[in-house]
Amino acid sequence: MALIYIADDEENIRNIVAIGLKDSGFETKEFADGTSLLREVHQKLPDAIVLDWMMPRPDGLAVCRMLREDEATRSVPILMLTARGEEIDRVLGLEIGADDYIVKPFSIKELCARVRAVLRRTAREEKPAEEVFRHGTLVVDVTRHQVLRDGKTVDLTAKEFDLLVMLMKNHGRVLTRDMLLDKVWGVEYFGDTRTVDVHVRYLRQKIERNPDHPVLIQTVRGVGYRFAED
Repeated sequence: MALIYIADDEENIRNIVAIGLKDSGFETKEFADGTSLLREVHQKLPDAIVLDWMMPRPDGLAVCRMLREDEATRSVPILMLTARGEEIDRVLGLEIGADDYIVKPFSIKELCARVRAVLRRTAREEKPAEEVFRHGTLVVDVTRHQVLRDGKTVDLTAKEFDLLVMLMKNHGRVLTRDMLLDKVWGVEYFGDTRTVDVHVRYLRQKIERNPDHPVLIQTVRGVGYRFAED
């Protein structure tokens, strides 16, 4: 059950938000000021915070800024709840670090829906989808930074790994040496395109059955390289 902290100096607002969130399946804890909220956050991190802007100092904006500046609390989703509905206020709240901005008076159903939405968004960001490329017995696991050939680990340098991933991600498509330099080494790299040729040669020695007659990484004469179609 997700834990939501509610900080608002108006008791009736805190109660309404707490009841609505509990009815939607959340656990809640309420705070009347920013100081007590900050103290509790450093004791136990919530899954999200519903934060009133217009509180006695520190106000919600200051609390939001402090949470975002602290590495331990930086990733906690914050939904700003306020009577300040002007566009400039919304922009300021979002720029300070709020994940969402809800203007009073508000619909409790909408608030609960927004809490669920920001929790889903955070979950996706924290758990990136696994990215795995396969071609025959060659398996490249980007998430684990691992390459297997016939079930055995293949040791690649960082640039060899990045080069292989770029080629496999664009399998069947010809990538010029300049494109590979840009994507793998970066636009600020001033090396020669022969750098690509050298890394391809080493890469072939590690993943091809016969490096002298490559099947996986194919040379397109005068242009660049292409990874074989599936």
